[in-house]
Amino acid sequence: MAKIIIVRDYPHSPRKVWQAVTDPALIPYWTSTGKGARAVGFEPVIGNRFQFVAKPMPGWRGIVDCEVLEVREQKLLRYTWVGSEGEEPTYVRYELDPAPGGTRFTYRHTGFSGVGGFAMAKMLGSIRKKMLTTGMPALLAEMDDEGRLRSDTTLRRGRHPQ
Repeated sequence: MAKIIIVRDYPHSPRKVWQAVTDPALIPYWTSTGKGARAVGFEPVIGNRFQFVAKPMPGWRGIVDCEVLEVREQKLLRYTWVGSEGEEPTYVRYELDPAPGGTRFTYRHTGFSGVGGFAMAKMLGSIRKKMLTTGMPALLAEMDDEGRLRSDTTLRRGRHPQ
C-alpha cells in the first residue's frame, strides 16, 4: 500500500497551527497552493461529515467526501478521504507535537491500494508537500497569536505570493 508522510516544523505554537488546519475560513489559504479546496461543513468533531470542494477538472468532480474519525484538540485530527464516488476511503491524519521553538506537524495519508492508488499517492504527495512547505508557512506568518488572520494580510484565498 502506498502512503504519504510529510513532517514539517513550524516556528508557531500548536494552538496556532491547530487553528490553521481546523478553521474552515483559514483552510483555503494554505490549500490554495494545491487546488484551493475549501472545507464545507467541517467541524473538528467525531462523526462530522464534510467535503473539500475545489474546481472540477477532467476526471475529477472537484469534491472530496470526508468524515472525522478522531480528534484530540491541538494534537490530532484523523478523517476519511473519498475522492470519487464509490471508491474505498483512504485516511488522513494530522499530528501536532510541541517542538523546540514551535510545532512539529506530521501529515499522513494512508490506505492507497493498487496501481491507481500508487499513482494517486504520488500526485497528492507532491501537492501536499507544496501546501505544507509554501502555503502553511505563508498563512501562519499572517496569523496573530490568537490564531486570527491579520486584517492587513496580503494573502488571498486561492492565491499566494510566489
